[in-house]
Amino acid sequence: MKIILYRFLSAFLFLGLINSFSACKEKKPEESKELEELGLSYASGFTISKGNHFWEVEVTNAWTGADRVFRYLILEPNAEKPEGNFDAVIQLPVKRVVLTSTTQIPHLDLLNEMNLLVGFPNHDLISSANAWALIDAGAVEDLGDGPAANTEMVIDIAPDLVMVSTMGEDLKYLDLLAQANIPAVINGEYVEQHPLGRAEWIKFTGALLGKYEEAKVVFEQVENDYLEAEKLSDVIVDSLRPTVLSGVLYQDIWYAPGSGSWGAKILQNAGGNYIFSGQKGTGSVQLNYEFVLENAQEADFWIGSADFPDLQTMGNSEPRYRAFRAFQAGNVFSYTQKRGREGGLEYFELGYMRPDLILKDLIKILHPSLLPGYELYFYQQLDETK
Repeated sequence: MKIILYRFLSAFLFLGLINSFSACKEKKPEESKELEELGLSYASGFTISKGNHFWEVEVTNAWTGADRVFRYLILEPNAEKPEGNFDAVIQLPVKRVVLTSTTQIPHLDLLNEMNLLVGFPNHDLISSANAWALIDAGAVEDLGDGPAANTEMVIDIAPDLVMVSTMGEDLKYLDLLAQANIPAVINGEYVEQHPLGRAEWIKFTGALLGKYEEAKVVFEQVENDYLEAEKLSDVIVDSLRPTVLSGVLYQDIWYAPGSGSWGAKILQNAGGNYIFSGQKGTGSVQLNYEFVLENAQEADFWIGSADFPDLQTMGNSEPRYRAFRAFQAGNVFSYTQKRGREGGLEYFELGYMRPDLILKDLIKILHPSLLPGYELYFYQQLDETK
């Protein structure tokens, strides 16, 4: 269960690092005139601008409550560096990349650039077959528990680009990588609360790799599939929306998605009536068991029940779960159907990039007649025993 709590709380662990960074300088007016900002449809945490043989990417919301902007320059081959201050300069073509989160892996897969991967922390978490082919060939260094603990290894690898997630402790190592002249950029995709906002961060990766147009095509396909699925549930009247419970107990605290969170929004888009829609927050909210029991005991479905393999294991781990009607009826669904070779959950790798698959899964669970020929991709219904 420690892993479960980490996933709920890791987004908040880095807040103490904020004061260690100085404010980023604003663009000069004359520089802005040379740039064309490329609009984004859903993501609000970064911007992309194209200049003459160079690109500028700004991460404007690297973490919740971030008080500074990170500015990156991408230079096309033989391009001259424009004036300005940048947190990292990436020279195209990029040939060697270190990633630090499984959610970044699908970007390389979908852009057909997995061959760039040369380092990743804890290979066992990876699900991608293409990534494992490289690992088996000895082309990807295992950085252990995280690049923060193995900065020396990253420096020895000498990648052209390191992508850092703000969900851990990697931020404090940015200065070390900068001193070693290794470009490191922050990916803040998890801060986005629109399901398609997280997926749109593939444009961020695309720009960094010189494949923005390819990334745009990939995203537009995901967007189209998501919106088409969403239309199916738009016609459902409120009275036919089943009630949905989500979350689990950890040390007597029930952690569930807040009403403004990515998880709550996708449940709503799937035609569900989320029990905790009145609990404000864009991350997880903390509730006591008595409150959850009073409000959700009669819920029709329980979706997002951590990674228990079956109902018996789930009930044995916490007998109070047995009090809920969804548990008694066997209407408990977990995101555990697909695992990587070493047990990593594909949901935590591909889910950010493919919200259309998650949405279709939830529609199939809540309103199976709307997708009669569809088979669940990430989710599975928990049996009494396995």
